[in-house]
Amino acid sequence: MTVRVPAKVNVQLAVGAARPDGFHDLANVFLAVSLFDEVTVTPADELTVTCSGPDADQVPLDRTNLAARAAQLLAARAGRPDDAVHIHIAKNIPVAGGMAGGSADGAGALLACDILWGLNTPTEDLLDICAELGSDVPFSLIGGAALGTGRGEVLTPVEAGSFHWVFAVAEGGLSTPAVFREFDRLAEGRDVAAPQASPALLAALASGDADALASTLANDLQPAALSLRPDLERTLSTGVEAGALASLVSGSGPTTAFLVRDEEAAAKVAAALEASGTCRATRTTTSPAPGAALLP
Repeated sequence: MTVRVPAKVNVQLAVGAARPDGFHDLANVFLAVSLFDEVTVTPADELTVTCSGPDADQVPLDRTNLAARAAQLLAARAGRPDDAVHIHIAKNIPVAGGMAGGSADGAGALLACDILWGLNTPTEDLLDICAELGSDVPFSLIGGAALGTGRGEVLTPVEAGSFHWVFAVAEGGLSTPAVFREFDRLAEGRDVAAPQASPALLAALASGDADALASTLANDLQPAALSLRPDLERTLSTGVEAGALASLVSGSGPTTAFLVRDEEAAAKVAAALEASGTCRATRTTTSPAPGAALLP
């Protein structure tokens, strides 16, 4: 069984103060983009993971991999005697790039194993398992566009028109926990407002108006990501100078996202970014994209 799962960009990421459990309350407006990993599961004698594609050497291949953890949790919930399955991840989403690639693989493996094992688990139960795996995993399962609250796992679908994007893939990665720790450090001594979704952003997203969306994009983690990776400032400015309507760090970074008007503008911005030497690769894509889906 092969399941295709999308990457995401956070068009708004509002972050509250650290909670007693170490997490942060979020108002996280997710948008799935047409950049996909494919997760294939095959019957096996034991649980194994393999990976191919860009950055495959950075993907853990043991039982800590989110795809492997998804298989383990699903088997335990279903009362299966074992979690034996071979998981192969065909990687296309940047690793440790703030685009939920690992979360996508977890959601893909969960759905693929559920189908392979003939469990017919209700979607709500799959979403519960996703939330146990990580804050971004539930959205990877449903895709489209949604507002995530709580720590991002409580989802409310929202309307979204069609948009064009360029993503600049940075050298190296950024640890999401490290970015949140830097957010907390930068927030010391000041009040952090309770996170709220922007009505103007939600309206722009629904309208499909790229100019309106460009003026409302926001990521509260961006200062922390730039504090840890100041080189990303040049990437962001390069894309805007080349014609992007807006730029922002994607999630916790270090991938940067550029909203553009159309396919022609996307090609121009991607070419400028690649020529600048400020990133190691670019991807042009569109949104919204569907969530995890079984391929024929």
